[in-house]
Amino acid sequence: MPAARSVRIAPSILSADFAKLGEEVRAIDKAGADYIHIDVMDGHFVPNLTFGAPVVKCLRPHSKKIFDVHLMVAPVDHLIADFVKAGADIITVHQESGPHLHRTLQSIKSHKVKAGVSLNPSTPAATIAHVMDLVDLVLVMTVNPGFGGQSFIPLLDKIAQVREMINATKRPIDLEVDGGITPKTAKDVIAAGADVLVAGTAVFKDGPEHYAKNIKALRS
Repeated sequence: MPAARSVRIAPSILSADFAKLGEEVRAIDKAGADYIHIDVMDGHFVPNLTFGAPVVKCLRPHSKKIFDVHLMVAPVDHLIADFVKAGADIITVHQESGPHLHRTLQSIKSHKVKAGVSLNPSTPAATIAHVMDLVDLVLVMTVNPGFGGQSFIPLLDKIAQVREMINATKRPIDLEVDGGITPKTAKDVIAAGADVLVAGTAVFKDGPEHYAKNIKALRS
């Protein structure tokens, strides 16, 4: 595991105050967020309903940081162009969301944005072995997707396995972990190989005046 690998923090706006999302995005940008993580849920693939592309478009002027859009949606292919137009910089889809993952990732790349693939907790890392040449990000879920505020599932061996897969490609691929990330669990997932941490509750707790402190605690 390269010592020089930097850790980036991607606050999930799923835990933000929905009544003032623009202000919240500006606040986490100022507080030191590296990415803005946007959890898109369809009420079908996961048991919740959140943001569509129009919301992402409205948020885009509020930050120049990377918009890291996680599509927990099935089917997903027909929505890719809408989220690209809305301002996504990275679009991550689930390995489990459709039968033609290779084609879906090709579609994302055709729009000149970065492509990510996400794995639910029960999905083996080996299922993405044959698309590693297409991805710019691998997202390991350490909760079952659909809700914020869940407890961390200790899949450290899986994170380490994905890190080995990434290292073998010799390509710059982010290893992102999402679910139950706190200052305590952050240390474990970083040690296992993660370099992007998605955190909702741990960042947004206690209000905007604490966001910078919360982000720093995760990073360190």
